Order: sequence, then structure tokens, then C-alpha cells
Amino acid sequence: MLFERVGLNKREAKDMVETFFEEIRDALVRGESVKLSGFGNFQLRDKPQRPGRNPKTGEAIPISARRVVTFHASQKLKAQIELGDGAA
Repeated sequence: MLFERVGLNKREAKDMVETFFEEIRDALVRGESVKLSGFGNFQLRDKPQRPGRNPKTGEAIPISARRVVTFHASQKLKAQIELGDGAA
């Protein structure tokens, strides 16, 4: 568990993790990319409007343009996953 590994109590560890994810979220909301060294990158991408289809009725409907978050794993993370034991 995180709190045991870093020497915090459970509440402190929970607060630290929540703050970490809040910082990532806030940066993305500001339109910034987030790079976590050795882990990967979170980036924003604008997707244009495109044609779609209602799966129940088959009716053609437009899918609105939108901004999405993408994640690209680092080469280090990919290598560790491929090895399966985290020893890369």
C-alpha cells in the first residue's frame, strides 16, 4: 500500500493521491499537456464533428465536435508491461 511505502498514514496518502490527480485534471482543463516521466503523457485532442448512426434505428445523426483526453504510455512503461514483472 502507498501509505506504508512512503511512511504516511492512510489519510495523508489519500490526500496526496487526490491532490496529484487534481493537479493533472486542472492542467488538462487549462489546455495543458501533462507529462509523467517514465509513465506517459496526457494530451488534449479536438475531434471534429463526424457522421454517426443511431444503432437502434439506423438513423444517420451527427456526432458533435468535442475535446477528448488521450494517454500515450512511455516506452519505459510499455517495456515493463511487456516483460510482465516491472523489471525494465
